[in-house]
Order: sequence, then C-alpha cells, then structure tokens
Amino acid sequence: MKILAVDDEAMIREVIKEYCLASNFEVEEADSGKSALKKLQTNTYDLLVLDIMMPEMDGFTMLENLSEDRRIPTIMLSARGEEYDKLRGFELGIDDYLTKPFSPKELIARIKAIHNRVLQKLPNIYKLNTLELNFSAHLLKIDNKIVNITPKEFEILTYFIENKNIAISREQLLSKLWGYDYFGDDRTVDTHIKMLRNNLGRYRDHIITVRGVGYKFVEVKEE
Repeated sequence: MKILAVDDEAMIREVIKEYCLASNFEVEEADSGKSALKKLQTNTYDLLVLDIMMPEMDGFTMLENLSEDRRIPTIMLSARGEEYDKLRGFELGIDDYLTKPFSPKELIARIKAIHNRVLQKLPNIYKLNTLELNFSAHLLKIDNKIVNITPKEFEILTYFIENKNIAISREQLLSKLWGYDYFGDDRTVDTHIKMLRNNLGRYRDHIITVRGVGYKFVEVKEE
C-alpha cells in the first residue's frame, strides 16, 4: 500500500511515516497542497493523508483541483474540530477525518479499515431495509431520517457491518476500535453497544449478544 502524507509540519509527516513504515506501508511526503497536487497528477497512490491548513494551497483547495480520475481514499487532518470542516471534507469525498492532536495508532487503524474496505470492494453505502449507512459521509439514516450517533458508535456499527454474521468478542472491539494500548474494560464496550442499540430503534435487535463471546450483527431482510 502506497500512501501520500501531506502536511506542512515536518514532525507530523515524520510521525505518520514512522508508523506507516512499521505497518509495512510505503510512504511519500509533500509539504503543501500544491506539491501534493503535482505528485498526485504524475504518481499512483492508494491513500492520501491530508492536512487542511497549509500554506500556498490548503487541503480543501487541493481536493477541488484534483481531477476525478486521480481521486483516491482520503483521511483529512485538522487542528480544528469544527463541524463545518468535517462536512466540507465529506462533501469533497474524503473517507475519514481526524482532529489534531491525533493518536498515530488510531490513524493506522483507520488507514487499515479503509484499505480493507477497498480490498473487499465494499459499497460506499450500506442498506438494510430502511436503514442506510453512508461510510464516506459518516451518516446513518433510518426511514430516510438522519440518526445522530457518536463517532465511536459509527465505528462500532461500521465494524459490525463489515463483519456481519460473525461473532466478535469485546476484546476484539477494544483492540480494533480503541487501540491495543487501551486499558479499559468490557463495560466500555457494553455501554457503547447499549447506546448504539437505543439509537437504532427498531433495528436494535440486529445486534445480537453472543453469550460467552460478545456480539454479532445479523441481517434480516423485511418481506
């Protein structure tokens, strides 16, 4: 997997590079949107890690100037956690968004999640009866109405759907979605599952408790 890391801060690029190389990813760097645009127009990459606030050309402008045939999966970085930035990013087609300062391990986990989705050729939108999950826009709809869930609940639901009909342990959820260095306990998972089920309403029963193991997401099509 070949990644282009774009940030005007050399130290951040170095951290991204170090963790990506440790995960056996190939990495190239760019210190501005303008230099990144040149690289993207002449080279092939599998994923883009892109900062928003940069000199010469910011991340938004770079994406706007990138031709459709050169678009690739993108994780956007920002020192601001403003909703406007996230919404604009998703409108421009990004796949994920991280607010600085970010955990390098979380970044790697998100890169792997996107990579796995691409390899499995999973659709950008998952539909089950009147439930619709848009992976790029981080949007959940039920009966054509937006359901507000937390980013962690979205990650859990996405992971369940990507592994539907497979029993997943609490330990797997903790390591995959909270990180290997997380020292919480099973109650953390159970609490988030409870909140997610509440938000899913009549779809709550699609998340089944597997006694002695954890949880499983099952598909039941309505007639």
